[in-house]
Amino acid sequence: MTKKEEAELKRQEKLKKERERLDLMKEYERAHAGCMYICGIDEAGRGPFAGPVVAAACILDLEDPDKEILYLNDSKKLSEKKREMLFEEIKEKAVSYGVGIVDSKTIDEINILQATYKAMQMAIAQLDPPADFVLADAVTIPGIQIPQEAIIKGDAKSVSIAAASIIAKVTRDHMMYEYDKQYPEYGFASHKGYGTKAHIEAIKKYGMLDIHRRSFIHFETFDRV
Repeated sequence: MTKKEEAELKRQEKLKKERERLDLMKEYERAHAGCMYICGIDEAGRGPFAGPVVAAACILDLEDPDKEILYLNDSKKLSEKKREMLFEEIKEKAVSYGVGIVDSKTIDEINILQATYKAMQMAIAQLDPPADFVLADAVTIPGIQIPQEAIIKGDAKSVSIAAASIIAKVTRDHMMYEYDKQYPEYGFASHKGYGTKAHIEAIKKYGMLDIHRRSFIHFETFDRV
């Protein structure tokens, strides 16, 4: 066997294993095979001190080989480069996707859980065609009339939720990069608004911005950091 043939054999074996992994991640979709448009939904940004919470809803075509998307996974398990590549591929191949964004002011007004639900409701409402079943990552979404199932760690168990997690994460990261250009002294490109030591020090030095969640920031605790 030549080196080229050996390399091709390894590539085919790797591809086979990836398709087997993805096949296991379709079990929740297969369990609702009577539904035509199964939507996965997930969010990004529940924990940061700054920036919005973003939810994405995604309907994939799991039957058409031309719409196959390899390497879908929980966005946190993927490199930034891989997320960016999949972000574009999902948008190109998905039957439909929607994004809901709720800003920091609203988060402070209604609390982060209600803001997350609101973002999810917005994302689902954008789907065209509309979903007839929802697979959600760990939550039951109020205020929607569509049947749904909450799956613990769903972004690692369902291809539809994994795709939604990537759309949500990359969309939010892009927003934080834009904030970094506006406010470079805060370091949003590196910490994405999370409460890192560098971010806390920047808040102490420069104060809070409009994009900071005031309900998340308690200065009496900063002295311990």
